[in-house]
Amino acid sequence: MADVVVIGAGGYGGALAARLLWRHPWFELRHVTARTDAGRRLDDLYPRHRVPLTLEELDLDRHGDVDAAVVAYPHGASAPVVAGLRERGVRVVDLSADFRLRDRDVYERWYGEHGAPALLEGAVYGLTELYREDVAGADLVANPGCYPTATLLALAPLARAGAIADVVVDAKSGVSGAGRTATEATHFVSADENVNAYGVAGHRHSPEIDQELAALGAPVAATFTPHLLPLDQGELVSCYVTPKREVDAAELQGLYAQAYGDEPFVELTDRPPGVRDVRDTNMCRISVHADERTGKLIVFGAIDNLWKGAASQAVQNLNVMFGRPEGEGVE
Repeated sequence: MADVVVIGAGGYGGALAARLLWRHPWFELRHVTARTDAGRRLDDLYPRHRVPLTLEELDLDRHGDVDAAVVAYPHGASAPVVAGLRERGVRVVDLSADFRLRDRDVYERWYGEHGAPALLEGAVYGLTELYREDVAGADLVANPGCYPTATLLALAPLARAGAIADVVVDAKSGVSGAGRTATEATHFVSADENVNAYGVAGHRHSPEIDQELAALGAPVAATFTPHLLPLDQGELVSCYVTPKREVDAAELQGLYAQAYGDEPFVELTDRPPGVRDVRDTNMCRISVHADERTGKLIVFGAIDNLWKGAASQAVQNLNVMFGRPEGEGVE
């Protein structure tokens, strides 16, 4: 068995990661830390997760004496902690944006100065279905953002086939995607029975999506617009693709069947998916359609933003890193 710590377990993603690892048959959850809730038991802060450990203030000399760590800090705060863990030989899955972008200049343009640039080159982008072999040999995995997870899984078969000339991504997520601290937009009074676009022409997940689409063979600048829905969790992306070449219905279905027919956590469906279809699971549910009238290709992807978009994908990556069955602890 491998000892593991969850750093930042007071947030939604970190708390769920702690729940999954507490019940994991192979990983042994030794510590949970938090920056503002130290001294509280996690099962007091989140009773439904039922993790009977006390949240502690982070002390790398003590909490770094483990085999693996899930770091659930915001961007900027995560990098120096990850660096300290790596100095101690701890293998890390990081839930922040600090190691997702390969180009330091791009990162600093969107997020500010990087706290551990020397680690960028060795970090592996942790979208397991696309980088499984790289994840298996990695010591530092950058867990993708929730929007990029759904978007890239939805578009990867078309990108690999050289079929994307342009794409518009209409994305929608529940309020938990904004984190535990309520803002004016995520306050119940503002969010209830309402839908709002945000981050228009400037959301920080845009360069992450562009980076990975280019790596898959589609060097395009995606139009990405997220919307806030009055849901606690769940995420749906609707991707409208202008094809680079003609893609008939048979090829379209074949591309997705070939890409995901053997993937345990990707489901293909004829009808457009809803967020309830994947709630509290590590699944991404995808539906692809050809619009004969416009010539567009339409791809829908649904995930649970706290599970496949964060915590359960982190555990999936840990499993791969340590040679465990990929679905262990998340199925």
